[in-house]
Amino acid sequence: MIDIKDFRNDPDKYRKAAADKHIGVDVDALIKLDGEYKELFSKQQLLTAEKNQIGKQIGQIAGRMKKASDDEKTTLQVEMKSLQARPVEIKAEEHALAEKIATIEPERMDLLMRLPQPQASDVPLGKDDAENVEIKTWGTPKQFDFEAKDHVALGMELGMIDVERGVKVAGSRAYYLTGAGALLHQAILRLAFDMMVFEKGFTPQNVPVLVREPAMLGTGYLPAGRDQAYEMAHEDPLKFLVGTAEVSLTAYHQDEIVDREKLPLKTVAMSPCFRREAGTYGKDTHGLYRIHQFDKVEQVIICKNDEELSKKFHQEILENSEEILQRLGLAYRVVYVCSGDLGQGQVAKYDIETWMPSRESFGETHSASRFYDFQARRLNLRYKDEDGKTQFCHTLNNTVIASPRILIPVMETYQNADGSITVPECLRKYMGGMEKIETPQ
Repeated sequence: MIDIKDFRNDPDKYRKAAADKHIGVDVDALIKLDGEYKELFSKQQLLTAEKNQIGKQIGQIAGRMKKASDDEKTTLQVEMKSLQARPVEIKAEEHALAEKIATIEPERMDLLMRLPQPQASDVPLGKDDAENVEIKTWGTPKQFDFEAKDHVALGMELGMIDVERGVKVAGSRAYYLTGAGALLHQAILRLAFDMMVFEKGFTPQNVPVLVREPAMLGTGYLPAGRDQAYEMAHEDPLKFLVGTAEVSLTAYHQDEIVDREKLPLKTVAMSPCFRREAGTYGKDTHGLYRIHQFDKVEQVIICKNDEELSKKFHQEILENSEEILQRLGLAYRVVYVCSGDLGQGQVAKYDIETWMPSRESFGETHSASRFYDFQARRLNLRYKDEDGKTQFCHTLNNTVIASPRILIPVMETYQNADGSITVPECLRKYMGGMEKIETPQ
């Protein structure tokens, strides 16, 4: 959520952000409703102040009556009776104001929760992902001197993937990973998780993947992303399956004041993730690219309210993910995401796209996001600075690795002319020393 004071001071900044990010939100309606809310809230405060003042006056009169003469007491009793009548009137006025606020507040809050945070000044303007800007490449896309196969054909022939039975059991975009496919999937996740914990010093967490609505609202996945989330409508209170461990990791300290000395908090989780992929029918649906359930190792950093520090950590989480791809020997590129491809709360984002031979192009495998205090405001996640002033934290997150999508470039890049797949050396210790995946006997 944005700083309402900043919005009131410069609503055009947020109008521009909505236009740049192509997010439909009625800024004029929010200005109107917020103006009404401010006026009503101001009247509430005046009534509260008047009520407090009357209380003090009544107390003072009661004190004077103890020492007053009979005649003075009579006068004071009349004065007190007059004062005591006013709180009854105030209560009725407060009730009327509360009813008016209750009428406009749901719509005001809904608009406020949909209002996008302005992007960083260096983010390129653009309509969608086609206008993202390439800033770096690593490795050389694999070229084959034989007729290469895609990951589905390889997976079926080598007993690694079973889409047909996945669909039979769970419906569209479902799959089984079997045999060496399951081993390869787990090996990649373990490689990433171990690197983050034992080499990068991130604190591991095993997180809930079924969370309450405030966690989804707090991290910005609601209300705008409701159509992408699996909602457990029969649960009370309402719960959702997470599309990323980012939700659980970032919300861990919601409604808390974190010890400043413990910042930055660096956490990592390996978890299943669930996404409805609404509106993507017929798009990237072949094989394992766009599916409803997958596993992901996610990294989150919560730090002090400092833009330069946030930028530094943004580079750090990006480099962590790049390092995994480099260990796997996969060619990739990094793009700086344009305004139209940014989410509501993201100030800036880098996507990593890994070379996928069967697509003859790069496909997105990672997204590294910087939020500043957007998520922390929604989560009420704070710390006290050196002067004792309460500040909202900054938050960042990035995929370390997500599988089985990453199996696409791994399987296709490391395939051999005889139909086998060479296991990348960094994964062999997680696969019992297996060096090659061959057709089951």
